[in-house]
Amino acid sequence: MALEFIALLLVCQLVGEAFVLWTGLPVPGPVIGMALLFVGLVLRGGVPEGLNRVVDGLLAHLSLLFVPAGVGVMLHIAMLREEWVAVTVALVLSTLLTLVVTGLVMTGLIRWLDSRRQTGG
Repeated sequence: MALEFIALLLVCQLVGEAFVLWTGLPVPGPVIGMALLFVGLVLRGGVPEGLNRVVDGLLAHLSLLFVPAGVGVMLHIAMLREEWVAVTVALVLSTLLTLVVTGLVMTGLIRWLDSRRQTGG
């Protein structure tokens, strides 16, 4: 059963990659795949229990996904020494932007849920 849901995740990623190659969009394929998975789950009306278990297992080992990034940083440490100001500015600004957008989205969702509760919908 878990293998089916792992395959589903990989197929969504593959479709996202194919879509990006086909359209030339400047978006990572896995992001498109994740959006497709999200749409599928919304249309289905929820997350199947098996998928929930698979995702919980992946999230429990999420730290392993940072190993390739760490290796990449170590391989390009000389470049980072030269461009540390630009990298620092980009990290700080992108973090602030992410916090602001997340806050705005959460505020909008809370208001939307409150309005749905008040109207009984």
